[in-house]
Amino acid sequence: MSTTAELRRTHPRPTDPEPTRHPRPSRRARRTTAAAAAVLLGLTLAACTGADAAQQTESGTTVFRYQGSTGTVSYPELAADLGYFEDVELDWIGDVTGGPASIQAAVTGETEFGGAFNGAIAKLQSTGAPVTSVISYYGADEQTFGGFYTVEGSPITSAHDLVGKKVGVNTLGAQSETLLREWLSREGLTPAESAQVELVVVPPVNAEQTLREGQIDVASLGGVIKEKALDRGGLSLLVGENELYGAFAYGTYILRDDFIAKNHDAVQDFVQGTARAIRWAQTTPADEVRERYTSIIEKRGRGETTDLVPYWKSSSIPTPGGVIQEDEISVWVDWLEKDGQVDEGALQVDDLYTNEFNPYANGTFAPDAGPDGEETAS
Repeated sequence: MSTTAELRRTHPRPTDPEPTRHPRPSRRARRTTAAAAAVLLGLTLAACTGADAAQQTESGTTVFRYQGSTGTVSYPELAADLGYFEDVELDWIGDVTGGPASIQAAVTGETEFGGAFNGAIAKLQSTGAPVTSVISYYGADEQTFGGFYTVEGSPITSAHDLVGKKVGVNTLGAQSETLLREWLSREGLTPAESAQVELVVVPPVNAEQTLREGQIDVASLGGVIKEKALDRGGLSLLVGENELYGAFAYGTYILRDDFIAKNHDAVQDFVQGTARAIRWAQTTPADEVRERYTSIIEKRGRGETTDLVPYWKSSSIPTPGGVIQEDEISVWVDWLEKDGQVDEGALQVDDLYTNEFNPYANGTFAPDAGPDGEETAS
């Protein structure tokens, strides 16, 4: 695994922001266990149906159906607003609260792309689901990171204090659960002790209230929801994800392999546009990013509030344009193997992700101009 210093490295904007065309990706081998064969067949049939049904507009662009998140702006949505897509048109079909549901919708063909914690994606891929991660879209940096919080004055001050207590997470089998279990292990809890830490599913928008009302003892909070909760005061950090892995990208967007093969140019456009939007957020003053987000939310007409936007601080992604680092995938494959959820050697990390569509992956960068025209790095 790379050092924290290596993961913190940043680069300026590429000399040429336009993506380089790449040859059609080869079919990636997927290893499927006998127990997962029936599930894989159903998922594959559904995915093929979704890929075959990819819609084209009159102007020839490809429609990418997706699920959003209330009161926030995703990087594909930002890319569309900035005019970074040429061959892609987004079609919002509703909101989703958890990564596992998002990637499941992509696998079954309900949407064209989904995003989740890389550990959840690797576990899905271990069942033979034919999907590939194409770009990072969230993580932790010095300004933006998630963590586990208690109310001030709580007797819970260490990992051992969690035995017999309730911890609120947004969904089971995703990032919050994995990071919590990793922390408990690092702090020396036995499997039997860790099993006594009760996980309670609480939607992110309700986590703060549920914690303050005493229905749970600890809450997993992240992003702008965390910032808003901390702004009200009365909460204490138990452990932050940045303490566990430093600056690190935790989640990626996935696409079905058959969709990539059949819609190569559109996928190229989708990734390059999203990458450029991420880089725009990384190199643009935060006030300007927040202003843009407010404008996007207000004009898309979904009846949302913009209350969370003022709490946006940074992209949270440590690499330029969301380029995926191998460590950001391999660490979770190793963890799944160690935890017995995946057979050792069943997953080949190189088969699980690709940077071939990302124009920021070539390593050639030019200086960025800061607000005063001086060179700066995100």
